[in-house]
Amino acid sequence: MKQRERFAVTAVLLAATAFFLQVRDGAETIPARPPLRNFPQTLGPWKSVDIPISPEVREVLGQGDFLLRDYQDGHNQVDLFLAYFPSQRSGDTIHSPKNCLPGAGWGPVSNDRVTISVPGHRPFPANRYLIAKGQERQLVLYWYWAHDRAVASEYSAKLYLVADSIRMRRSDGSLVRISTPLGQNQSPESAEQALRAFAAEVVPLLNTYVPR
Repeated sequence: MKQRERFAVTAVLLAATAFFLQVRDGAETIPARPPLRNFPQTLGPWKSVDIPISPEVREVLGQGDFLLRDYQDGHNQVDLFLAYFPSQRSGDTIHSPKNCLPGAGWGPVSNDRVTISVPGHRPFPANRYLIAKGQERQLVLYWYWAHDRAVASEYSAKLYLVADSIRMRRSDGSLVRISTPLGQNQSPESAEQALRAFAAEVVPLLNTYVPR
């Protein structure tokens, strides 16, 4: 899709989202849930430490619940970023990593879509980004998660946001991002194996912190 067409589609989706969220300006359902800080610090062989999020970054992210953690299993390091917005009616919406990562100095090397398959959940698509900053490289997988539904496309996430607001009186949703640094001679394929193994630990827990 050409850049101009993408801009037009995005503008239409944002306008539709704003319109329907205003139309459904009645009582919104905000489901009860535990805070993300309660997300397990140990996942199978993975043990973690919290990474503080600066006040400046929190201000950019908006009114939501956020978690940034460094997990390690003795061989691999994976950073987990979870962003949950209990309501997106007031303009606080999920920020795409496509915009955030370049702002942090990371440039894309390649990007595509992959399918994540984990026990207990139907396969779902995720965005796969290989990024670089100087000599550093990272592999990133991310997807949008709401109501036991995972999508890779920002456009699909916006359409579901409108539909859920009408059908369920809910506009909550989340972003799940996992990333791992690549060693000097490490291939993206081996890094992806580590991310997939980590995703198998994370996905079964998501519905507790991002209600169905």
